Amino acid sequence: MLDLGCRDRAHARPGAPAQRREEQRLNANVAATAPAKNTVTEKITAKGLTSKERRELEGMADKLAAAQKILRADAGGAGQRILTRSADLSKFESARDAIDSLVAEGFGPDILVNSAGVIVPGEFATMPLENFEANLSCGYWSVVYPCRAVVPHMLARGSGHIVNVSSVAGYLGIYGYTGYSSAKFAVMGFTEALRFEMRPAGITVHVVCPPDTDTPALAYEHTLRPKETDVIAGSIKPVSAEKVAAAIVRGVDRGTYLIIPDALSAFYFRLKGLLPEVFFAIVDGDVAKARKDSLKGPPEPSTRRAI
Repeated sequence: MLDLGCRDRAHARPGAPAQRREEQRLNANVAATAPAKNTVTEKITAKGLTSKERRELEGMADKLAAAQKILRADAGGAGQRILTRSADLSKFESARDAIDSLVAEGFGPDILVNSAGVIVPGEFATMPLENFEANLSCGYWSVVYPCRAVVPHMLARGSGHIVNVSSVAGYLGIYGYTGYSSAKFAVMGFTEALRFEMRPAGITVHVVCPPDTDTPALAYEHTLRPKETDVIAGSIKPVSAEKVAAAIVRGVDRGTYLIIPDALSAFYFRLKGLLPEVFFAIVDGDVAKARKDSLKGPPEPSTRRAI
């Protein structure tokens, strides 16, 4: 996993409330986790690497350097610092060491954004068990461990924001995503309980539930998921990463707990909560339709002659 951090040291100036909120956000220490390729993550601490694995690691280093360059170009002030750390966030010691090293440099995170994870779809009965486990280790524990590493620093300061990225699959069970939904439902439960514990200490906790997001990872994910999943998704277009990021920024500014970036996903959240039987009937119908279409096979070639 890649642990990215940024900081702006410019001094806040007095101004209108909205301006002050924006300045406070720009002056916050922000630590954000982002995913690395799972096979690379598993080999980070391995003693022996194949030439292919070394190339993968070098590729991730290049991506990390590119991310630093982009962040520096978009820096909001001359005093902003961009720091990065690489860590396997599925292991607590690795997450703690990365956070502690940032704190040692005067970078105690005011805002933690946990977006690291993997998506490995597949039907439960046939998917490799290690794929199911990867969803949990890199989609649940990779959220819990950075929180555990950061919370003591926030408690000592008496303030902070924790943003845990779950998914629509964290409140809707999705066909072909038993492993991923397990991890994201767990993130939802963990974050809700954490909210109640942190609120009295002045720490605001948020959970984000984006739908399919237009990233390179989504294209790879589509090659693995069952046909039934595509039928359930229908013609719904993925949202842009920029839209999700903007929703997170607004949610943090407003102190919103549940952040759902798009209206359709918010509708399904309410629908399942109020009328779960309707939601189940809709999805059952989509699965039945996908199964029926798969039994038909490809359409027969036309026997009509051209006139």
